[in-house]
Amino acid sequence: MNKNIIEYKKKTKISRSLFKKSLKLHVNGVSHNIRYFHPYPFVTKFAEGKYITDVDKNRYIDFWMGHWSLILGHTNDIVTKHTLKQISHGWMYGTINEQTIKLSELIIKYLPKMEKIRYVTTGTEAAMYAIRLARSSTKKKLVAKIDGGWHGYTTDLLKTINWPFSESESNGLINEEYITSLPFNNLEKSLDILKKIKKDLACIIIEPILGGGGCIPANKDYLKGLQEFAIDNDIMFILDEIVTGFRFRFGCMYSKMNLSPDIIILGKIIGGGMPIGVICGNKEIMEKSNTTTNTKLERTYIGGGTFSANPLTMISGYHTLNLLKNKQSIYEKINKLGEKTRLLLTKIFDGKAIITGTGSIFMTHFLRDNVINITNASDAARCNTKLLQEYHLKLISHDNIFFLPGKLGIISNAHSSTDVKKLADASIEFANSI
Repeated sequence: MNKNIIEYKKKTKISRSLFKKSLKLHVNGVSHNIRYFHPYPFVTKFAEGKYITDVDKNRYIDFWMGHWSLILGHTNDIVTKHTLKQISHGWMYGTINEQTIKLSELIIKYLPKMEKIRYVTTGTEAAMYAIRLARSSTKKKLVAKIDGGWHGYTTDLLKTINWPFSESESNGLINEEYITSLPFNNLEKSLDILKKIKKDLACIIIEPILGGGGCIPANKDYLKGLQEFAIDNDIMFILDEIVTGFRFRFGCMYSKMNLSPDIIILGKIIGGGMPIGVICGNKEIMEKSNTTTNTKLERTYIGGGTFSANPLTMISGYHTLNLLKNKQSIYEKINKLGEKTRLLLTKIFDGKAIITGTGSIFMTHFLRDNVINITNASDAARCNTKLLQEYHLKLISHDNIFFLPGKLGIISNAHSSTDVKKLADASIEFANSI
């Protein structure tokens, strides 16, 4: 048996016992597919600052940070203070609340050309409704996404996510013929595909950084080329900034990259770690969902949901963003630490791995003979993903450093250069073993 698995099992005996119970109650023992990892995931007891602690009292430096949503770290004092105060006043109203207005005013002020918002509870819902708005606005059916692009579990976009991209992602999907996939960062081939379907193409949806597909930034010219094609052919351009929104600067990436999307979708950071999804657009687009001014045949029916814009999420999101707005040096700090991490790991693995990412996010890709660069999800998938899992398990079992195995890592404001050094030292040991 792998020595890391042996060490992991020794230190997580209570987690192992609890996970056996979880297997009896939950599919694969988890409620999100990626949270399972071999031999079993540990069970978390609590988290604070940069640490996450399991039921066996193992304390890990956390580079996963709640699916990358906790830019301030766990249980930030200011956010905690205000969420606890809100709980004392109620955490679920099912009515309009002032907290929603305050958060929306803050978001819209820093998002050029985005004029109205609709809140949902997940990024999946935000992507689903954005596609519906695009189809309604253009009266077209087809959707173009990216190979490896992840926009949640909505049927409208559940295609070409995992390698090999030629295989269907799931049973139970319908109308997959309405989804077309594009090769990331290859403008010429993408335009060739788009030209063939432009007459019935409703929208192009893309992440400025391919998150789940390998933490790979899009080339500016690639994004600009796709947007120009969309404008020229009456196609909506949707930017998924669920991962990148308010991650690298106070605002989104699109304005810095001179892009002008028709719709952006947000999540993660703007909820301060609480459940959230957001659809943002100009008045003309967003008002199509107005059920007061539009008839049943005219409207684009998009939801919210029972828990959308609940006051607890709104207050958490507002105070997270307000803190970031008033202390934008946080971005300078975490972006510098992210750059330092990428440089150190690149040096340590010395040609054995490529470290992708930008700003405060990073991911390690262990190379195989037929991969020399990482520019798209195909390159990432053809890397030694098994070795990445082993690397992350080694960090968990031996070094008390947590990455969700196989996934990218992030730097939060709770991290310091000491944590980066600990990761580097642990990585040297692994590099010497491969």
